[in-house]
Amino acid sequence: MIKPASKPPATIQALFERAESIAGFTLGELAEVANIRVPQNFKKEKGWSGQLLELFLGADAGSTPQQDFPTLGVELKTIPIDQMGKPLETTYVCYAPLTNIAGINWQQSSVRNKLNCVLWIPIEGNRQIPPADRRIANPVLWYPSDQELAELQQDWEELMDMIALGQVENITARTGAVLQIRPKAADGSALTDAIGANGQRIQTRPRGFYLRKQFTGRILEEYFS
Repeated sequence: MIKPASKPPATIQALFERAESIAGFTLGELAEVANIRVPQNFKKEKGWSGQLLELFLGADAGSTPQQDFPTLGVELKTIPIDQMGKPLETTYVCYAPLTNIAGINWQQSSVRNKLNCVLWIPIEGNRQIPPADRRIANPVLWYPSDQELAELQQDWEELMDMIALGQVENITARTGAVLQIRPKAADGSALTDAIGANGQRIQTRPRGFYLRKQFTGRILEEYFS
């Protein structure tokens, strides 16, 4: 009988076994066990699936900048997939700092910290399937390879250089081969400080780092092939 976790897992193996135990269930079945209402769609509740899985896996970081399982150094990421197992959307990593970035390097960055070890939970994402009927797939525990880290670092440094040089408004979704920056806010009215072209403070929309679909697709293909 599956049930929400009463405490965080003590080891990465225990965490992975918990993730394996919920594979094959639908989101509706888990929600029923936890006595939680399932949204009709995820347009306004995009983080709902992740919060539901955190309940069953015992994540204890909340909304802090650290990993979802800080004592284990593991980040949890749900990823919607199509019937062929390919990602349907980009994956949010963390907010992008737009001010006070002097001295931050790749090794100290939130992106590097969040992606040190990721527990991927693929979930059926076809919009024809009601949210309650979407099934959870087998988990993938991913440690980035040296090649993957090099790709991520190259994009991160390019993007952070643009922010530091006051070019944040010139960053588009096409910038970066595997890692991109996009606006990250509930709506267009949310603004934050950033560096302008002449070094002055400007107001702009908050930004977030996202992994491209082809990058996460490679991860899933490698594990499931």
